[in-house]
Amino acid sequence: MVDAFKQARRDADTLTVAFGDESIPMLLTYRGVRAAAKDWQTFSSDAPFRVPIPSEEAERSVRQLPIETDPPVHQKYRALVEPFFRRPTQADYVTRIEGLVRSILSSCSAADQVDVVRDVALPIQSRALTYLLGVPESEAETWIGWGTHVFRDGGDSAEKGAGLEGYLRAAIEAAKADVDVENFFVALHAMAYEGRPLTEAEKLGMANLVFAGGRDTVINSISFLMAYFAEHPDALARTAGSQMSINLAVEETIRVVSPLTHIGRVCKHAVELGGTQVPYGQRVSLCWAAANYDPAIFSNPEQVNLARSPNPHVGFGSGVHNCLGAGQARAILRSLIRVLADLKIDISVRDMVPVRERFGEIERQVGYERLLVRLLRAP
Repeated sequence: MVDAFKQARRDADTLTVAFGDESIPMLLTYRGVRAAAKDWQTFSSDAPFRVPIPSEEAERSVRQLPIETDPPVHQKYRALVEPFFRRPTQADYVTRIEGLVRSILSSCSAADQVDVVRDVALPIQSRALTYLLGVPESEAETWIGWGTHVFRDGGDSAEKGAGLEGYLRAAIEAAKADVDVENFFVALHAMAYEGRPLTEAEKLGMANLVFAGGRDTVINSISFLMAYFAEHPDALARTAGSQMSINLAVEETIRVVSPLTHIGRVCKHAVELGGTQVPYGQRVSLCWAAANYDPAIFSNPEQVNLARSPNPHVGFGSGVHNCLGAGQARAILRSLIRVLADLKIDISVRDMVPVRERFGEIERQVGYERLLVRLLRAP
């Protein structure tokens, strides 16, 4: 894998990049990113629409919760939704995820070729999300139609954002009558913040994050693993040999892929970063992808080492805002490795079209637009 930020990180601890009309310093070192992630008093997430880079004022009308808040508010909102995100720790849930992965891979192995992104990764992510939220699996067909990113997969991002909000408003409203059903939308109506019911904006903000966050994390990680095992077929059997080796491989996948390149924070007071004065109210970027390749922390960082240990990556974030959906992503990727090995699927790549992001002169691969493969099961 290529460390896109290697030279920039050698030159300085920060890199200032223009995002639209805004110049944002990107923190590049592991220690710098980790320190800023913990220092919410300086680098704040209490900034509606401005935590993602680029900002999402055009894509949504509400603050995403709990991610766009600081402690102690953050912990209070997070505690409300955490029971759903703890489901991947349950044995029966993991079994259900594994059955889903097995069904999709078995079906795809009958075709001459499939697109891992659209035919494998996207359906797995969407259908697994129905399990997490406790809604009928048929709902996934709608979500699959949104593509790999609910805001930026083709079409106008504002139009896509409005479509997501319309869907969520309808689902939240319909759940008011579903008193005998247990699912995420019904649960929103029973939640209370500091003793009062959630407002409609709070409900929508929580639901928006569930659907907008983590989608490409899973999709890009599945695609990477499938491409890697196609190129290194012997690695699959070794990796699937024990639960420990599977776990290590998943963590290395997240480090290498770093599905979310970076995230924004807003300075609550003026601060100096790498010799640059950053004024109050300006954003900075915590560049997870650069931190995950920092040679001060990771030996041979551009080498994919599925047995890497220890592996203190920040692919799921760091500090109080570590990713709520990390357990779901891990459960899916672990199941993928087990099922690929159990079905003895040979993967051959027919064509691939990478997706790249640009940061000034720097270009980074963040996944695939298309990954055409032939999946052949051993007799």
